[in-house]
Amino acid sequence: MLSTILLNNVRFHAFHGVMPQERTVGADFTLSLRLEADVWNAVWNDTLEGTISYAEVYDVVCQEMKQPSALLEHVCGRIVRRLFLSFPTLNNVWIRLMKDNPPVGAECQGMGVELEISREEMTHSLLFNNNK
Repeated sequence: MLSTILLNNVRFHAFHGVMPQERTVGADFTLSLRLEADVWNAVWNDTLEGTISYAEVYDVVCQEMKQPSALLEHVCGRIVRRLFLSFPTLNNVWIRLMKDNPPVGAECQGMGVELEISREEMTHSLLFNNNK
């Protein structure tokens, strides 16, 4: 049985961006996650051991959001890698990271990136990149 664990529109102030002022002043970001995992044990036994704690997921995300990066793609990749390492029952991750007020001169509600990756794809990617 697969289930979806959600973190929806979590707000952060962080220091990601290519522009020097983004690394100094920071910006506001909104992050959403959809995690697919086997939760069969939690359905029947009402224990955290049978699912993924969204509080623990939030802790992982907070730690990675504190590490400045030039690219949002890189931030998302770090978050996804940590989630797969931290939660063995996790099968698939969808992540959206939006910069709420990007310095591009446009009036908008945000600009950002989305990634969706399975454990199998992440494992293959890690093996490929480690062999370079």
